[in-house]
Amino acid sequence: MTKIYTYTQPVDADIVDAFCVLQKGFTDQFVFYDKTRKARFMGLGRCIALSSLRDVEYVVQGETGKPPILFSFNRFDAENPSPADELFASFPRLSLMLPEVVLIEDETGKYLQINSLGPVYAGRVARFSRHIREAKPRTRVTIPFELERDSREAWDEAVAAGLSAIEGGRVDKVVLSRRQKLVAAHPFSSKDLLVNLIDGPARGTVLLYRYGDVFFCGCTPELLVRKNDAAVESMCLAGTCAAGTDEAQRSRLAEELLHDQKNLQEHAYVVDFIREVFRRNCHDVEIPDHPGILPLQHVQHLYTPASAQVLEGKTLMGLMSELHPTPALSGTPVGEALMLIRQVEAYNRGFFGGAAGYVDGDGNGEFAVALRTGVFDGEIGWLYAGCGIVDGSVAADEYDEIDMKLKTILSAFDGECDA
Repeated sequence: MTKIYTYTQPVDADIVDAFCVLQKGFTDQFVFYDKTRKARFMGLGRCIALSSLRDVEYVVQGETGKPPILFSFNRFDAENPSPADELFASFPRLSLMLPEVVLIEDETGKYLQINSLGPVYAGRVARFSRHIREAKPRTRVTIPFELERDSREAWDEAVAAGLSAIEGGRVDKVVLSRRQKLVAAHPFSSKDLLVNLIDGPARGTVLLYRYGDVFFCGCTPELLVRKNDAAVESMCLAGTCAAGTDEAQRSRLAEELLHDQKNLQEHAYVVDFIREVFRRNCHDVEIPDHPGILPLQHVQHLYTPASAQVLEGKTLMGLMSELHPTPALSGTPVGEALMLIRQVEAYNRGFFGGAAGYVDGDGNGEFAVALRTGVFDGEIGWLYAGCGIVDGSVAADEYDEIDMKLKTILSAFDGECDA
């Protein structure tokens, strides 16, 4: 049995400013920061890595009886034998990571949490608290860059292979992706991109996983699963159109998307998949019959929420593993789509499209799908985005859709564009 000591106390500070002042001393960094609701967790250092919560016991210290927060970043296709790029390959393969320090903002307030394998030393609490009180307001920086564009010809070939597999009955849908190399004009840090994503126009949940000199980050719109005691939630997110340049155009494009049979078909595959997983593991499953619209900065998606009460004994990590990857990230049937992606794509996706999130010591937490993301070393990086291919997909249209999606991670390099 692993015993964890966790000390949590309230803080009167902006947790992003606090993170910026503390992060200099830690090469391991973890962020799950929901911009739309107060579910914000920013971890520093690594106290211990764990395979599961089954054999963990935690001892609460401090003024607030909060359980420890652990982070988990999972690859899209962990068994893919193709080598990942050198940046993704440098990350360890770990299930749950307990930081030494966690900054928390939830509906009850803001907190500093310190975790240890022995009783938490009071001097550490005092030192971190002092640094937080001294934190200055964060600043933003613009990082000029160049993109090495991938070819339309290679994309046309990939989509043709996907459509051939659909025509042959192997799959009904496959999600293909593109990656582009970014070269910055001057060095940048994980903090630079993190602050631009949090304070800039990107909508959704900001993710960061830094290990040494490399870091994975982005801002995703897609919830995979959230658990709070017996209540669980997910979302079906598939089908895309442009956001439009004004409200009138946005509304017109959204209305067209709601009646577009290709996108509705793509969306239905995801709804059916999540409904089936919830029916196996939950009761009182509620999923609307018709989708709505999720508007984002650069695109709009068909969106259907899902909620249920989980069966006793079912865990957040177990639900995550059954739901991931959904047809929104792989295709359908999932197994055949994964094999097709391995054959068509010349690279391993790494954490792109993976499940990234947190779980607390009581088993509650949430995972997001790591979309609109990239991996970087402070000088160069790889950007990733994808789209669903179904019967009737046009390669040129899908290429342009991915370009729209890439604007989200590219906004991490713009220190002037405001939310």
